[in-house]
Amino acid sequence: MASLRAIARRGGRRALTAIPAPPAFVPLQARRLHDQVNHGTLPHTGLPLTPKLEFFNSVASGPIPTFRVLDGEGRVLEGAEEPEIDRELARRLYENMNLLPALDNLLYNVQRQGKISFYMTSYGEEASIIGSAAALDNADEVLGQYREMGVLLWRGYTLDSVMAQCLGNQEDIATKGRQMPVHFGSPTHHFMTISSPLATQIPQAAGVGYALRRMRKPQIAVCYFGEGAASEGDFHAGLLLASTVPSPTLYFARNNGFAISTPAAEQYHGDGIASRGPGYGIDTIRVDGNDVLAVYVAVKEARRRCLEQGRAVLVEAMTYRVGHHSTSDDSFAYRSRAEVEDRKKIDNPHIRLRLYLQSKGWWTAEEEEELKSRLKKEVLTAFKRAEKLKRFPLETMFGDIYAGEEPWNIKEQKEELARLLKKYGNTWEPWKNELQKFENNGKEFTEKS
Repeated sequence: MASLRAIARRGGRRALTAIPAPPAFVPLQARRLHDQVNHGTLPHTGLPLTPKLEFFNSVASGPIPTFRVLDGEGRVLEGAEEPEIDRELARRLYENMNLLPALDNLLYNVQRQGKISFYMTSYGEEASIIGSAAALDNADEVLGQYREMGVLLWRGYTLDSVMAQCLGNQEDIATKGRQMPVHFGSPTHHFMTISSPLATQIPQAAGVGYALRRMRKPQIAVCYFGEGAASEGDFHAGLLLASTVPSPTLYFARNNGFAISTPAAEQYHGDGIASRGPGYGIDTIRVDGNDVLAVYVAVKEARRRCLEQGRAVLVEAMTYRVGHHSTSDDSFAYRSRAEVEDRKKIDNPHIRLRLYLQSKGWWTAEEEEELKSRLKKEVLTAFKRAEKLKRFPLETMFGDIYAGEEPWNIKEQKEELARLLKKYGNTWEPWKNELQKFENNGKEFTEKS
């Protein structure tokens, strides 16, 4: 086969020796090589010529395979190469995967009590998030969607910081209480502030990756998004930019089966998100997103390729969104409870890793009970502390927009707010209660002359 490729590379038909046509069952790649040897290539392109009218709908012969290390019972698959991870790293992976649902349980319920305005859980996707976070360098620039809190936690973002952002109190240094809950940002942890509009981070990541390449930094840009975001035009713009203006950008698609209420089967007719990578000339892999070891290995290799080749890589993690899309969603309106309960049992990311740890002698039932109790206590303690803290002064909402002299439109807005607060701030109970949550109780407006 190698000699045929060498012949084919010469181009013109005069240099080629005809070979018999392969049988119909021979893979498409071999048939194309046969055509190239017998009919030459399109001038100046190297593209093989063929006399056959042939359409294609796949870059591979059959569905793209899914990379996996652990089976559903936590055993290493036959033929799989077990990653080199020690006891400390394996336990840290498991503990962080359990910290996410501990946070989700409390903050989801807190939203239902009206103490925060919004929340999004990571139920079912913990292995994809934590496994990928562990494989990255902590200085890699992350552009997340809105289920990547685990990446921040892996990098040392504290529970106090999580609560500060969700409650918008005076310790929310990055966004000063002006962002929706779970829209995190932290320059210290190289995590760019999340924005609500879908897929905006995808083309931005290509630019960040290119900037890192220009600065010759040994880091990459990492962009997380769901398969629903891949239906946006920004997905194609981003991957095209990262391909044609090469940049070390790792695109991580969390294919959790739903774009809010739209199932994946109705989002695309092709072979998922991974099939799109080769169209942009991007190295691509599909991985079992509920297998934390497989995600870890795949992302680690993807990061190596990004750095060494200076080019983008696409990783599609196949997982399942166990929770509702957000606190604004009731997923049982479009899927059955039985389906969700069934998916909790099949390839459960927590159970698989726990069984693996136990098989190594790295985890016990007593440690499991202690971990659950400790995490619940730590999360509750952090929330109670954050709940008592004041918000930034009310006037902060007008800052960090314009440099230099304050423009007329901001002055007008501040004057309008002052007028309304003087009229209703001390008399209308909802506003009166709300003002008490701010530093200075809004006096910079209510007592303004």
